Amino acid sequence: MHSLSDRIQGLIDKYTKLYVEKTQKSRELLERARKVLPGGTTYQIRFFLPYPVYILKASGVKVWDVDGNEYVDYWMGHGTHILGHSPDFVVKAVNDAAYSGTHLGYPNTLEVEYAELLTKVIPNVDMVRFSNSGTEANMYAVRLSRAYTGRRYVIKMEGGWHGGYDGLHVGVNPPFEGPESLGLPVEHIKYTIVVPYNDLNALENALKSFDVAAVIMEPVLGSGGCIEPQPGYLKGVRELVDRYGALLIFDEVITGFRLALGGGQELFNVKADIVTLGKIVGGGYPGAGAIASRSEIMELLDQIKRPSARSRSFHGGTFTGNKVTLTAGYTLINYLSQHKSLYEGFNNLWDWVRNELSRACEEHDRICWATGVGSMLGIHFTREKPINVRMAYEGRIDENLYHLAHLYMRTKGILYMTEHMPHLLPSMIHTREHANSLIQEFNNLLSELTAK
Repeated sequence: MHSLSDRIQGLIDKYTKLYVEKTQKSRELLERARKVLPGGTTYQIRFFLPYPVYILKASGVKVWDVDGNEYVDYWMGHGTHILGHSPDFVVKAVNDAAYSGTHLGYPNTLEVEYAELLTKVIPNVDMVRFSNSGTEANMYAVRLSRAYTGRRYVIKMEGGWHGGYDGLHVGVNPPFEGPESLGLPVEHIKYTIVVPYNDLNALENALKSFDVAAVIMEPVLGSGGCIEPQPGYLKGVRELVDRYGALLIFDEVITGFRLALGGGQELFNVKADIVTLGKIVGGGYPGAGAIASRSEIMELLDQIKRPSARSRSFHGGTFTGNKVTLTAGYTLINYLSQHKSLYEGFNNLWDWVRNELSRACEEHDRICWATGVGSMLGIHFTREKPINVRMAYEGRIDENLYHLAHLYMRTKGILYMTEHMPHLLPSMIHTREHANSLIQEFNNLLSELTAK
């Protein structure tokens, strides 16, 4: 009688052999890449064992690697491509716009039009400033919250990922304390408090104990495993933040324009004081980010009202408001605003998929759980359903299950990220047929795992 760990290792060996047979050029590319790119990639999460596939092209819901293998993509540019890779009408608009300048370096008409559009579609905001990434947006939002409140501390959630900004680069991975990176002095995170997601008592204790400028959080944990808020949790956060005089920052880099046109604020009917955006806000082009808030908060950035540099909160950047990203973003978000009805079918499809995956887990010895909301889908090989990221890590049945699932899906022409924490962020153009195929392959994997 083989143990579960023996069975997992046997399947890893089986599917590694199949993977290697299909991906020789990617294997060679990693060897080349490691000589010029640390770790052979431009971002460590894109590496997976025994080596990653190197992608040559993408279109719609598919990507193709250097060996000619075709995959249905569930990563979609880190969740950026809500309408699939390279929608024709967005690419055409950008190409047309680029002939009159890719980055003007001066105020331009599009930044006004796009900001006007965003204030219409995002609840509870009057003004917008564009940034070059979600990381930048979060950095400026934290600074802005401190400027507005006159307070120092910021509370974030365990597992919450807000980019590589020093002040928030803590509490992402176990043990959820101390700097997350070499070269990050502990002094840079001394004003950051980390509490568990879905835990109002822990949040209130922190708010009571420190002069808190802001609570920053994703409405649905993203890289923490696509974990959904428990009923009443977000409303409870809002009430506590108000009671203790802090601001609530919703990091809607993933949830924005994905869960609803108005993001998590709209879906959960909870107001944020500041919203940060990335990914979809750039329409699939690089350099995507924005901060949005009420006028009374955003006026702290206003150089007309506050001409002295030290009387305002700084925000800027060479490529902020560049024509390429703004054209792509405006074109995409304008389309979504004119087709709001897409969201109901989109969320319904992926809620159904989550239920089907959950049923598969139940039927196969409850070896796993499916989490998330709408088109944010997480899979956890844990003993109980995680409601926070600590449970998602500490309750793992076997770490190798995550490696096996990723490897297996690759050999079946399905790609998602990451190898250590499955997140699927499908687009609106993924069909029920794609979804059925995903469910079927997941069932097949679990059947191999649990065969008696």
